[in-house]
Amino acid sequence: MSPARKVRAVMRKELRQIGRDRRTLLILLFVPVFFLLIYGYALNFDIRHVALAVDDNDRSTQSRELISAFINSGYFDLAASITDAHDIGRLLDRNQARAVLVIPARFGADAAAGQHTSVQVIVNGDNSNTATTVVGYTLGIVATVSTMYEVQARIASPSGPLVILEPRVWYNPELRSTLFLVPGLIAYIAMLTGVVSTSLSVVREKEVGTMEQVRMAPISPSEYVVGKTIPYFVISLIGATMIVLAAMVLFDLPMRGSWLLLLLSVSLFLFGALGLGLFVSTLAQTQQVAFQIALLMSYLPTLMLSGFIFPIATMPVALQAITYLVPARYFLVALRAIVLKGVGASVFWPQLVALAIFAVGILALASLRLRREWA
Repeated sequence: MSPARKVRAVMRKELRQIGRDRRTLLILLFVPVFFLLIYGYALNFDIRHVALAVDDNDRSTQSRELISAFINSGYFDLAASITDAHDIGRLLDRNQARAVLVIPARFGADAAAGQHTSVQVIVNGDNSNTATTVVGYTLGIVATVSTMYEVQARIASPSGPLVILEPRVWYNPELRSTLFLVPGLIAYIAMLTGVVSTSLSVVREKEVGTMEQVRMAPISPSEYVVGKTIPYFVISLIGATMIVLAAMVLFDLPMRGSWLLLLLSVSLFLFGALGLGLFVSTLAQTQQVAFQIALLMSYLPTLMLSGFIFPIATMPVALQAITYLVPARYFLVALRAIVLKGVGASVFWPQLVALAIFAVGILALASLRLRREWA
């Protein structure tokens, strides 16, 4: 029997098992949408850490004082100095800056002369909570600087402050928190359901004794892993697509990028999640233990270490290093880039490569662990 026929045999067996186990089918297809409804309407997070790029077209003492006021506030870190306005979009698309401060020419001369002037802050709005906080910080900082210039000029401006801030929020101009939350929820739900479903599937066979029959069959661990993964991948992909469509209908989630890129990103992420579930199944002998390990290895890292809730840049260095092992970290960047920014794969290809490496690596590790059990 060829390897392809062996894989198809395992797939048919697993599909029949899924059809008989209505609870598994319910978990994979309908529970994710239920979680999306609950968390999408109930959660609202706030974070505060901003990488700032500066486009200083004045290069005067006053413009440097304004930049120093931003940096010394403790809320901003200088990420880049821009010399070409075309770099603004590139920095925001690649998440190398969360905000861009644009200082016009003659800013210093106008401020020193007591004349009204303005500066612009362009904010990346794919994380609405961060964007809201950034706009609030910039308003406060610019107001303080404006007061300083008014005192220096010994004037009181009855028509308003000398320095006026003009904030611009990209990708999410309305600062809707759902556009920040929903991509994270998609990653969280897909990872949780994928890991739990495959881990319980294999351990169930251990408990009922059918694993011994599989070991005696003329099939290799790699073929068994592939045959186990594909049915759950198809069902999980359908479930993930339902989540995205539900988010578009219920929360007005935009789709500014390519559907093919979205399916590619989701597929790579799901293969990694299902492979992690198969790996968990090699560590446990009962469904209860498998469920606990699956939650520990999927729920907490995805929720805490992916950048979904807490910004990675604010974490201790040791935790930042650990986040490189969390696939949801890469998936969130790719998902937000596709859905909210509408950029191509050239912007986030490192994230796709990382997801592919994780998927191949964890599936290979699950096969090796299974081979040791069968030996």
